[in-house]
Formats: sequence, structure tokens, C-alpha cells
Amino acid sequence: MPLSFTASIRFVRARVMGLPSSKLAAMRLLLLASLAAAALVATPLPAQHLSADGAPQTFHFLSEQYFRDIYFKYSPTSGTSAGFHDYDTQLEDYSAGAAKSEALALHAFEKKLTEIDPSALDAEPAADYALLLNYVRLQLLHLEVIRDWEKNADNYSSGVTNSIFVLMERPYAPANVRLRAAVEREKLIPQVFVEARKNLKNPPKVYTEIAIQQIDGDVSFFEHDVPDAFKDATDPQAKSDFAKSNAAVIAALKDYGAWLKSDLLPRSNGDFRYGADTYRKALAYQEMVDTPLDKLLQIGLDDLHKNQAEFARVAKEVDPTKTPQQELADLATVHPAPAKLIDAFHAEFASEIDFIHSHHIITIPTEVQPTLEETPPFMRATTQASMDPPGPYETHSTKAYFNVTLPDPKWDAKQTEEYMAAFNVGTLISTSVHEAYPGHYVQFAWTHQVTDQSKVRLLIGAATNVEGWAHYCEQMMLDEGFARVVAKDDREAKLIKLGQLQDALLRDARFVVAIRMHTGVGGPLTLEQAEDFFVTEGYQARPIAEVETKRGTSDALYLYYTLGKLEIMKLREDLRKKQGAAFSLQQFHDDFMRQGTVPVSIIRKSMLHESSPVL
Repeated sequence: MPLSFTASIRFVRARVMGLPSSKLAAMRLLLLASLAAAALVATPLPAQHLSADGAPQTFHFLSEQYFRDIYFKYSPTSGTSAGFHDYDTQLEDYSAGAAKSEALALHAFEKKLTEIDPSALDAEPAADYALLLNYVRLQLLHLEVIRDWEKNADNYSSGVTNSIFVLMERPYAPANVRLRAAVEREKLIPQVFVEARKNLKNPPKVYTEIAIQQIDGDVSFFEHDVPDAFKDATDPQAKSDFAKSNAAVIAALKDYGAWLKSDLLPRSNGDFRYGADTYRKALAYQEMVDTPLDKLLQIGLDDLHKNQAEFARVAKEVDPTKTPQQELADLATVHPAPAKLIDAFHAEFASEIDFIHSHHIITIPTEVQPTLEETPPFMRATTQASMDPPGPYETHSTKAYFNVTLPDPKWDAKQTEEYMAAFNVGTLISTSVHEAYPGHYVQFAWTHQVTDQSKVRLLIGAATNVEGWAHYCEQMMLDEGFARVVAKDDREAKLIKLGQLQDALLRDARFVVAIRMHTGVGGPLTLEQAEDFFVTEGYQARPIAEVETKRGTSDALYLYYTLGKLEIMKLREDLRKKQGAAFSLQQFHDDFMRQGTVPVSIIRKSMLHESSPVL
């Protein structure tokens, strides 16, 4: 389940980890960066000119310049999330003119970067150089080719919601200070929807439908959650100003929602598909993977079929008289009550931590546990669970949040039961391992230990690393015997394994659907066919299939879960062959953590001291 690259990406996001717009692109990759802890304190560079001091000095200057003059300038919400609070009163400029201005700045910066000879850099700065250059090109791809800002109505409504959320979710400053910042941002929000009406041109119908689906949650967020978050504020002027600015935001959101339904939806006939060429470029820029798409698709299909066969084998051991589908239906009923779901996740932490220590899986750098809470409203339409850690430069509020999406209270009993099937006895453990121990949360905690990472590594990361690591952990923990330790009997251990396989099949289905739906390689998929694929081949309930298909329209590269997992597994086995009896699983995992959240290809070169295929 997705890391909320809410930058998210949150992700948050999500991050997040799709990149639906140039604005949310920065926010979602920032959530990858959020896994890098606040060990460094930023200091502004003095004004200076490029000099001929050599490639290392030039690259350092340019990388600092990028974050100061482009990255945070055009995405101040990312500045807040990262822990740079001098951006707190600013809001993204969502106008077409700002998109053009950002693209021009990125092109000029790309030209400066390409004037540096990367061979003159040491290994780690050379890797950072490649990481930054690819990220710049990814932003340009989104601004000029994919053009999310002309297609995705939800980027505007959920984008501004997130801009206020990052001010209120962590008490990095007194309530009065944060409230004043929220007021300044809220004053700028109504103009965002003016720009949205100008920018949105023939968007895909599914994008507009998602925006409509989420708009009521956005409105409710400003009506209830935001005032509640600042209830401790005492500044009378700030509270008075907030009452006016918040009312204006609510009115603007309601008007936008009405416009989406009456005006934009009827004329939403655009195509969300990337096409093969754009998809290849996005994959190369974001994940540094250049495997041909037909080969990549076959890798995904092979893993899907392998996991299906293993599911059938384990299911037969549980009950030889039932088919895998019948066993899956039985498994779907073994879950906590919706009201007990968050408590059920918390109950898993102790056994996971004990197992990691006793079986020498990985070093856990902190005894502090993540805080469990319900997923923020604007993220609920496309995510079931997520980890939202603080930004890499946040020093005043370092709590990490484990978000869980509960069933919609408006659903009937059948819808609720189908949704809760995603949190059965096996997938609940798999999700906890993925999000917390030893997945996202441990990776976030580890970055406190790496105090010499560059700003590039702290603020830019790869989803194949972050989500690949968390997904890898799901299988690795069971391979090491975790199910046998936590299960009350052999049958329950097998059910846990089936749950892990069901989660693996979900990610395999994402892998196949993403490539076929966006590129047509292997045969194109309609939205209905993609949804059916998740049900029949990915072993998912229909409500989950609907959410996953919608997500894949904008999170086009969400194959990164399985892709990253397979990259890590191949790296581990290649290193095991090279080291022989000296190989240590804990040492491998610790060393992997020390590299940061860079693409696995960079880690592979560092750990194996050779350039070889990642798959």
C-alpha cells in the first residue's frame, strides 16, 4: 500500500508515488525525501557567480541553487514539508504562466548541469549528479509533455488542501504562528480555482470523476478538521482573519465542485494514457530503469504467475477440497471490525520488533514507534494505508504518522465487508510490515544515522527504493519465519502467507496494468478491463480493484513496488554469491539503508562495485 507521497506522496502521499502534476510531483517525491531525517541544518548560500573552481564545487553550488531558486520557489508546500518554514506563508502559483516560467527555469538549469563533466566527480557526487539531472528532466516531462496541470482537476483541490494540512499536522511551532501562516495561504487559495478553470482543457473523464469524488472530503476538511487543529490558538486577530479566509476557501471549494459537475465533467473526454515513449522516459528519469517495456512486462507477468502458483500450493495445504478462489473468499472474512482496525495495527508492532531483534533482520535505530491515525480526508479515495514521516529538515516535530483509511460510513454492509477484505489476517500483517517494521518507518528512522547525505539525496528519492524496500520486507519477513512465530497454529501461519501473496499479486497486477493501460505494450487495457484484471489475476475485491484502477490512471509508474522488490532481491542474491559464507542479511539491510533512497541501480554499483543489470 502506498507511501503517502502526500508528497506521497504521501507519497503523501503518497508520497507519494505518482507524479500527477509538476506541483504534486515535488510534493510526492518529497515524501520519499521525508524518509531522510533531519540531520542537516540548511544554511543559505551567499550570492556568488559560477566559477572555474572545478566540477565538485560547481555541482555543489548548482545543486544548492536548484533547491533555493526552483524547487521550493515553485513548490513552497514542499518547503514546509521538508522543514524549511520560511515558505509557510507562500502557496504554489497554479497559473499557466507559472508553469511556463518553471519550465524555462528548468531548461536553463539543465543546460548548466550538462556543462559539468560527471566523470570529474567522485562516485557519490556523480550519483547525485545523475539523480538531480534526471529529476529536472522528469519535471520538464510533466510540465511540457504530460501536462498534468491541464488535465487533473484534483491537483488543484487536493493540492491546496495538502498545503494547509502540512501546516496543521505537526506542532513544529506554536498554534498562533501556524494559524497565521495558514491564513496567509488561505488568502491565496480562491485564485487557484480561477486558474484551474482557465487551465483545465479536455481532461480525462476519470480524473474529473476523482476530483468530484474527493471534493466533499476537501470541503469537510476545511469545515471541521482545520478549525479543530487550531483550536488552541489565542491570537484574536489571527482567529478573526482565519474565520474570513477559511470561509472563503470553503465557498471556493464548493463553487469549484459545482463547476466540476456541471461544466467540466460533460466535456471531459481527454486521454490519460502516457504512450510508450513518454512512459519509457518517465521510468528512466524517475527510477533510472531503462529495461525495454516488452521485457519489463514479461518480468511482471512471470512474477504474477509465480505468485499465483504459490498461492494455489499454500491454499491446497490449508484445505485440499477448496479452490484458491474459495480459499481467498474464506480469507477475506477473517479481519478485525472496522472500528478496531487501527488498534489491530498497533498490536502488531511488538511482535515485529521482537522478531527483527531476535532474528538479526536489521538494526532499528529508535525505540519510538509511529503514531497511528485515520488517513486525512483528501487522501482517502486512492490510498488504504500510508506512512507519513516528517521532512528531512524538520527539527521541531519529528513524529511519524501511520495513516489507515477506514470504510466510508455511508457504505452499506456489503461494500464495507468487501473493503475490509483488504485487511484480512494476512494482509494486515503484510501492511504493518510494509508501513512500519521493518518497512517505511525503519527506513525513515535509519536516515537519522546517515548524517553526511547531500541535499540532493535528502530531497530526491526513487519509489523503487522506498516502496520496493517496503514490499520486499513483506516477503523477506515470512521467508525468515515470521508467520510461524506470530501465528497461533500452522493453519493461521498459512493464512498469513496467503495474505502476503495476495498483497504481492496486487502489486503484480499494478505492474501489468500500468504498462498495458498506459502504453498498449502487451495489448491495451480499458478501465473496465484493468479493473477486471485486478479481480481475476490480482485476487482483489471489486472495491479495491476500482480504487487501484483509478489510481493507475495518474500514478502511471506504480509498478515500482514489484520492480523495486525484484531489484533488491537480485542485488541481495548477487551480493550473497560474491561474499559467500561472509554474507550477513542484517549487514546487507543495514548497508542498503546507509545509501539513502536513491535508485537501486546506484546502490548496486556502490555495494557490488560493478555496473550490471538491475534485473
